[in-house]
Amino acid sequence: MTNPTAAQTQVPSPAVTGVLVMLTVKAGVTREQVMAVMPAEIRATVQLYLGGKIREWYSRGDGRGVVLLLNTKDVAEAEAIMDGLPLGKEHLMDHDYIPVGPLQPLGLLLANPAAMQGAK
Repeated sequence: MTNPTAAQTQVPSPAVTGVLVMLTVKAGVTREQVMAVMPAEIRATVQLYLGGKIREWYSRGDGRGVVLLLNTKDVAEAEAIMDGLPLGKEHLMDHDYIPVGPLQPLGLLLANPAAMQGAK
């Protein structure tokens, strides 16, 4: 039997420890529509932050929305959270969801420490 190549080797799926959510205003939605909902949105997101569901939050550098890092186990949970927020309920925002987890190549450091020492 031959040794499998790196491409043939099964790589375990990374553990999901959170979901990155990028929010942008939907096409055709006005600033006034968004601002009318913003006080309720801010209160709700602060509650999520204080409850540990929002780990980090940022304004997008292009000014087109926000980026949240949610403490969720999968995209479905993140979608449920975002759909429950005032802007989500009003269908004013588009959401992109990216599940994230530990950086998998770091596992190589634990798999074969001798090989890493030879790479010095």
